[in-house]
Amino acid sequence: MGNPLYDRLFGIHAGKDTPFLHLSDGKVLTHAAFLDMAARLANALTGLELRPGDRVAVQVEKSAEALALYAACAQAGLIFLPLNTGYTTQELSYFIENSGASLVVCDAANATGLTEIAQKNDARLETLNADGSGSLTRRALGMLPAFEPAHRSEDDLAALLYTSGTTGRSKGAMLTQANLLSNAETLVQEWRFTNSDVLLHALPIFHTHGLFVATNVMLASGGSMIFLPKFDLDDMVRLMPQATTMMGVPTFYTRLLSDDRFTRALTKDMRLFISGSAPLLADTHIQFEDRTGHRILERYGMTETNMNTSNPYDGARRAGTVGYPLPNVELKVTNPETGETVPIGEIGIIEVRGPNVFQGYWQMPDKTAAELREDGFFITGDLGRTDEDGYVHIVGRGKDLIISGGYNIYPKEIELLLDEQPGVQESAVIGLPHPDFGETPVGILVPAPGQIPDIEAIMNALRGSLARFKHLRQLILLDELPRNTMGKVQKNVLREKYNDLFTKA
Repeated sequence: MGNPLYDRLFGIHAGKDTPFLHLSDGKVLTHAAFLDMAARLANALTGLELRPGDRVAVQVEKSAEALALYAACAQAGLIFLPLNTGYTTQELSYFIENSGASLVVCDAANATGLTEIAQKNDARLETLNADGSGSLTRRALGMLPAFEPAHRSEDDLAALLYTSGTTGRSKGAMLTQANLLSNAETLVQEWRFTNSDVLLHALPIFHTHGLFVATNVMLASGGSMIFLPKFDLDDMVRLMPQATTMMGVPTFYTRLLSDDRFTRALTKDMRLFISGSAPLLADTHIQFEDRTGHRILERYGMTETNMNTSNPYDGARRAGTVGYPLPNVELKVTNPETGETVPIGEIGIIEVRGPNVFQGYWQMPDKTAAELREDGFFITGDLGRTDEDGYVHIVGRGKDLIISGGYNIYPKEIELLLDEQPGVQESAVIGLPHPDFGETPVGILVPAPGQIPDIEAIMNALRGSLARFKHLRQLILLDELPRNTMGKVQKNVLREKYNDLFTKA
């Protein structure tokens, strides 16, 4: 039976002294050394009495050891649950409880706050720090650098990724081994990756983009990664001549363009720049090509499906589009009321079906049934259209999702907090175009009768409860929120009113 995910992504590199990770301290970790590290961690995990199917919740900084923990979970048949490093203890409590995690791995600096939560949920707690130290790696040190992979099938769960809904309640997207493998192997072919590629990797690895797109593609192709802790402009400029490819969010590209050192000469050895996780402004596309001669390849995916579409490697990469459906992925645009496919050029809800589409939401059968049709089509909630040439255009999001700097922000979660603040009668959170982040969240407040909300105090309250990427850029006071005849807040009216708040020349 084997273990397809481990065998086809990791195990194929057993014993190879080929470079895998070029680390920021100048060290190079080979495929073989990485697999030794992963095997020791797998032995440490099973030594903690974890068994196939158990969930491992991980909130740690990016490091070679953190990536090896993902490999170890795959090898031991454990379900990997990466969590945004920006989440507060309050936010983490829900994920740990809902997932039924058997183990929580965190930075030692956060251990005190999480110990009580872990104990309350009968979970063990281990630490793993940015420098690779911690109780988990200490356990792994004395372990053998060999581990027999747990028997798993392609239909077994490999990962649980939480993605919030507009109700504010987070949903755990269940991703199988087949979901991850099919996408990685397809993208290697579509984007022409080979073992000679070097990927400039500055993305976080708690997110689909940095973990299941970038890392899995490089494992499947046998290439190597310049593995940076985070995006740093100086590092990107310094290391780009050593790379052949880069994956990033639009923010990465706008920041590169803001630096005079970013030139055609600097990018002459680059083969491919890929952008995703948020809409790339057409203006950024044009500026980038003018500056470098490279045309960014934009694609479209989501937590529940990994990648769905991509602009072509050979052929026209069209600004403002996300290209064609990937091989074996079916995409249709439907009427949100009837579910019927709409004519070419008309806007509707995008639905996708394929081996990349998740199994459903963890312990949420009703939510799964509402968004995953019996015939396998997933209702993405994204508004879009296809043109006569087959290119897919994303025109908005039916769920009011905000994507800022590649991170998903769900307005309802912030609105619930705003509505609790002194002097606030009601609120609305909208995403507005931003030249650096693609979109940025802004809060609209209606004061309670006879009161004036303290804007600074409200901002401070939100900072203490929400991850930094969810912090509001601005708060605006209005006498009332615009509503339709059914009493529903018209966020589209608010977006139109403040559309150029951050993009005025």
